[in-house]
Amino acid sequence: MTVPGPLGDIVVLDLSRALAGPHAAQMLGDLGARVIKVEHPDKGDESRGWGPPFVGPDHDISTYFLAANRNKQSIAVDLKSSEGRRLVERLVRQSDVLIENFRTGVLDRLGFPVERLHELNPRLVILSITGFGHDGPEGGRPGYDQIAQGEAGLMSLTGPSRDEPYRVGASIADLLAGIHGAYGVAAALYERERTGTGRVVRTSLLAAVTGVHSYHGTAWTVAGHVPGANGNHHASIAPYGAFRCADGMLQIAVANEGQWRKVATLLGLDPGTPKYATNRDRFAHRDELIADMEKALAAHDRAHWLARLGEAGVPAGAIRSLDEVYSWEQTRSQGLVVEVDHPVLGRIELPGPPLRFDGAAVVEHTAPPALGQDGDAVLAWLEERER
Repeated sequence: MTVPGPLGDIVVLDLSRALAGPHAAQMLGDLGARVIKVEHPDKGDESRGWGPPFVGPDHDISTYFLAANRNKQSIAVDLKSSEGRRLVERLVRQSDVLIENFRTGVLDRLGFPVERLHELNPRLVILSITGFGHDGPEGGRPGYDQIAQGEAGLMSLTGPSRDEPYRVGASIADLLAGIHGAYGVAAALYERERTGTGRVVRTSLLAAVTGVHSYHGTAWTVAGHVPGANGNHHASIAPYGAFRCADGMLQIAVANEGQWRKVATLLGLDPGTPKYATNRDRFAHRDELIADMEKALAAHDRAHWLARLGEAGVPAGAIRSLDEVYSWEQTRSQGLVVEVDHPVLGRIELPGPPLRFDGAAVVEHTAPPALGQDGDAVLAWLEERER
């Protein structure tokens, strides 16, 4: 028996491109929504040209695009043409959600300000993702992931030291904005059940990164302390980070005193020595603690220590490369790798959705579409809805 996803009766009109908006739309598609991706007829979503790597017989299919566009249909529409705008108007009338990540004012200039969209469909939920917010003194700035990582303080927290800020390896500002946007849409759809009307959900790359500062944020807002980069070690807990052993590095996370006593005993350290007796003491002497631990860890390889730490019930782990992650049976057991049939590439594997629902049947995901491949199907569906 096939069980529809939680959003199985929802239609999403995806006008976004690149990563933040498409990621939000993909998340809604993973939950069962019909997602209609509107792309320019010439080259489509700009991420179709982002690489390497490129794959396919002609080496022209971007793996970047494949990452954010599963479970969607693609139609080619020129939003600057009168014909294209009329088609979008028809789609808006039949949609539940519209997603856009244009710069502030662009959608207005195309003839689709919020007022017009809600005139066409009062129940429409609109997700708008910008770089730095839709208003404020710098609301109109263009925003890309790495710029936002720097402006929102994330790079100052990342890297080996305060003098060497690093970007997070993944496009985390874009991805977080997509995640925040998707849960905002879910909340607005729930609210619509009570009010009967849609609303605008707004987020930005700036908001997405600032929204996950967590204890780094309160370190400043409450304590007046400006956090900085701590390399591979925690900003408040010790020992908690990456440590060298005989054949490389492993990670150990000690979150309470019971775990500390187990680690200390395992490594031949005195857990009650004054400089290591409490987390506050250990953090104050963190460099010395790391040196003492690595001296003991140097006696054996990672496999030895991971086994011993596991037996002791101490959180620890390897640092895996991505090929190791996707071949790891635990990853696959959680549905984090899915197979799809691509029109050119055939059967391929993609990173899977991070949510699972108990009692639901295994979902048959669809491959990211070729540019405009679903034009006829979407028009047929639209005409049927309009009858």
